[in-house]
Amino acid sequence: ENEVTALTLAMLHTGATLDFSDLPGVKISKHSTGGVGDKTSLIVAPIAAAAGAVVPKITGRGLGHTGGTLDKLEAIPGFRTTLSVEEFRSVLREHGLCFIGQTEQIAPADKKMYALRDATGSVESLPLIAASIMSKKLAEGFDGLVLDVKVGSGAFMKKHMDARKLAQLMVGIGRRMGKRVQAVLTDMDQPLGYAIGNALEVMEASQTLQNSGPADLTQLSIELASRMISLANPAEGMEAAREQANAALNSGAAFAKFQQVIAAQGGNPDVLSQFELLPNASSAREIFSPRAGFITRINAEDIGQAAAMLGAGRDTMEKHIDPAVGVILEHKGGERVGAGTRLCTLYVTDETHVEEAAQLVEDAFHISGAPAETRELVLEVVQ
Repeated sequence: ENEVTALTLAMLHTGATLDFSDLPGVKISKHSTGGVGDKTSLIVAPIAAAAGAVVPKITGRGLGHTGGTLDKLEAIPGFRTTLSVEEFRSVLREHGLCFIGQTEQIAPADKKMYALRDATGSVESLPLIAASIMSKKLAEGFDGLVLDVKVGSGAFMKKHMDARKLAQLMVGIGRRMGKRVQAVLTDMDQPLGYAIGNALEVMEASQTLQNSGPADLTQLSIELASRMISLANPAEGMEAAREQANAALNSGAAFAKFQQVIAAQGGNPDVLSQFELLPNASSAREIFSPRAGFITRINAEDIGQAAAMLGAGRDTMEKHIDPAVGVILEHKGGERVGAGTRLCTLYVTDETHVEEAAQLVEDAFHISGAPAETRELVLEVVQ
């Protein structure tokens, strides 16, 4: 544990670190290890900021079948994520929330280390993963951090035990640095919410901030936001934090906060209520159930890969993505469907890989005569 903390510190200090101690309020950040349909940062950060936390959010792009918050935000016309430190500080001071992309100045050793890990077959080394994540997060200048560690087919960590070990390593690093850190292990065996794809996920985040989002996405967003609020005000406890999170969501304060931040960063806040202003696909392909039964599983990785094939994701950071395309699920695991029921819709602008993506999506739905046991969304908390 001391070695991984020393490595994290060494990587952190190869670049710039941000200091927001002069700004009033407790600085609380959030990080997800990546999943399919995981647009929680677009919901959680505005809720926590509306409840009084200051949220400096340095976020990344998606790679492979998992989406990136930066890609989702850049689906909003005009939204700027390449802000100077002065602009970042100014938006934070005024609104208590700002989103920017990772810069070359933040933990530059991490990029070199990742290339070395790739070449040496050590990408899956838990201590190296922990050091990579925490060196970049610590550069944000936060007081507290909530980690969402995904577990399941659509996550990097497929096994609960490995996810727990990673969470414990990261929480330990934070604690030894004098930071308040919690990790929540959450299910990623099926996509989160119904929308997978950048503009589509902005739409669903907007719906959730207006109290009309999917139950699983709303539940997880409230859980993560409550923990952020609790870290900002540890004397008040989790119940008070949950009440504040729900109040920020139900009153419309969190939705208004997201609108304000979009405008402050050059975007058009009207996209949150007028979805036609977002990039829209040119055609759609529906997928139907081949038989009646219960959906026992929706393989999140297959759905994510299908969305990436359509152009919603990338294999390399240099590759261009299409913000308009993706997948909208019509049903979730545990639900009963009839033969011929529409399972989901693929939104497309380029027909090149549609057949392959459609087959992958159809195969992702496991339909059986008997219902499967439901999986809890929040599996464990490490603190």
